[in-house]
Amino acid sequence: MIRKALICTAAGVLAAAVACSKSTTNPTSPSTAATATSDAAADGSTLKATTPSIVSPSGGSQISDPIVLTSSKAAGKYGDIAPSYQFQVRSGSTVVYDSGVIGGVGSGNNVTHTVPSGALSPDTDYTWRVRASAQGAVGSWSGDGAFKSPVGAYLRNGELRDPLTIGRSVGALVGNVSFSSEGATINDQTTVIRYVMDQTLTAGEFSMMVKNIKSAAPGDKSKIMSMQEGTGDITTNDYRFTFEKRGSSYPEPGATTCRFITGDATSRIFDCPRTTINYDTTHWYLWTAKWRTGNLSLSVVDTDSGKTVYSVSMGTGSHEYRPQPMVAYVGSPIGRAGPDDASVPRIIVKNVWLSANPRPAFPN
Repeated sequence: MIRKALICTAAGVLAAAVACSKSTTNPTSPSTAATATSDAAADGSTLKATTPSIVSPSGGSQISDPIVLTSSKAAGKYGDIAPSYQFQVRSGSTVVYDSGVIGGVGSGNNVTHTVPSGALSPDTDYTWRVRASAQGAVGSWSGDGAFKSPVGAYLRNGELRDPLTIGRSVGALVGNVSFSSEGATINDQTTVIRYVMDQTLTAGEFSMMVKNIKSAAPGDKSKIMSMQEGTGDITTNDYRFTFEKRGSSYPEPGATTCRFITGDATSRIFDCPRTTINYDTTHWYLWTAKWRTGNLSLSVVDTDSGKTVYSVSMGTGSHEYRPQPMVAYVGSPIGRAGPDDASVPRIIVKNVWLSANPRPAFPN
C-alpha cells in the first residue's frame, strides 16, 4: 500500500514538471500586427484602433465648394497601423453618399476626403461620419458632423443651375463679367455667359433673376437671355430664342418682347407682343420662359413689388423646338446687326435655371 502511494506521488510530480516545461512567457504587450479581432464590440467594430473625431465641417453652417470632410486620424491601440477610412453622408437616417473603404489622404494628425461634385443636393442639411478600416476589420463610427451643402452650381443631365453669387459660373465667360455677392455683372454689350447643354430640351424652363435693368441703356434690340442651335449667327439661327429689352437706340426704350424660331428661320418665326416697361434699377426681376411643342409662355415679375410687368402665352405651331447642340446665354452673342443687338449692358444676374423640371427655390 505504501509502495502504491509513492508511485502516485512521483507521477504527480513528473506531470507538474512537464506542464511547467511547456508554458510560455506572456509578452508585455500584444503584437503590433494584431489589429483585428474576431470578437465584435457592441457597436459592431472589430478593429483595435481609436475612433476618428470630426474636425470639419460641423455645427450645421453652410459650406462652400468643394465639400471636404476632415477628421482626425485613427491610431492602433497596441501599436502603429496604416488604416483606410470610410466616409458617409446622411440625410436624416438615410445614407446618401458612401465613399467605400479608401486610403487616408491628409497631413499631420488629420485625414480628408472630398465628396465628388454633384453627389449631394444643393442647399441641403446633412450629417457625416467616418470610421477606420484595416486588414478587413472596421472601427467604430465617429460622432456626427453637421453641415448645409453649398448653394450649388452644375450643368449635367440636361439641367443647369448657376447661382452666380459664389464668385464663379459653370458657364463660359465671354467678355467682361465681374462677380459680387449679388451675382454676375454683364459689363458691356459684347459680354455673355454661355452654357453648352449636354442634352437638348424639347420642353422646359429657362429663367433667371435680373437687376439693374435700365430701360434706356445703350443698345437697340438688346437681349436679357437667349438660346440657339450651335454657335453661329443667332439672328438667322433656325432655333433662335431671344427675350429682349430694347435700348436707347430703339424708338421705345424699355420695350420688352421676344422672338422664337422652331426649326426654320424663314417660315417658323414667332414674335411676342411688345410692352414698354419703366424698369426700376434697384429691383430684382424674375425673367421666365417656358416652352413645349405648340406653346411659348413668357413672364417678367418684379419680385420686390410682387407685380407681373410682362406676361405672354402664344401658340408656336406643331414643329418641335430641338436645337442640337443646345446653347443658352445670359445676354446674347453678337449677330449680324452688331453689339447694339447683343446683351443688355450692366445688368446683374443670379440664380440661372434651365431644365425640363420646375424652377427650384434658391436661397436668395
